[in-house]
Amino acid sequence: MQDVPSYHPRRQTKEMPGEEQLDLLRSQWVLTIAMCNGDEPYLVTMDYLFVEAEKCFYLHCANEGRKLQILSANPRVWGQIVEDRGYIPGVCSHAYRCVMFQGRVEPVADHQEKRRLLELMIDRFEPDPEPLKQRMLKNPALDRVTVLRVRIEALSGKQSPPPAKPAD
Repeated sequence: MQDVPSYHPRRQTKEMPGEEQLDLLRSQWVLTIAMCNGDEPYLVTMDYLFVEAEKCFYLHCANEGRKLQILSANPRVWGQIVEDRGYIPGVCSHAYRCVMFQGRVEPVADHQEKRRLLELMIDRFEPDPEPLKQRMLKNPALDRVTVLRVRIEALSGKQSPPPAKPAD
């Protein structure tokens, strides 16, 4: 992955180092991606699986709909993952960490790969994954789901940390 070549934070103190960016990608649950249909933007928030070794996000959705229609015409996306660390009273500021990314989306075509990724997603989100796996990973149910791979082309991170706590 490369750093986004421009649009770094104006204040260098807000720039988030690469390892912290990866930490944020590992720890959060939802991302928002923007796509474009001609000159009309479209934005959607989804839960995700991040596979660090592949430098990819994986998303799941129904087999048809606006999102897939737009992505089939233009697979390029821009997205972000935000960790809200709360409003800072008396400072008129908000603490957060945010990673923005640029990527290209493609459907996962291989049936076994799709099953493996859905299993990893269920393991990540479900406190008791086995009953859901038994129900959702059977062929008829599996055929009603699309898994999308977002290949990350660039990352950039920004943060506004909470103020340091006063010494006791």
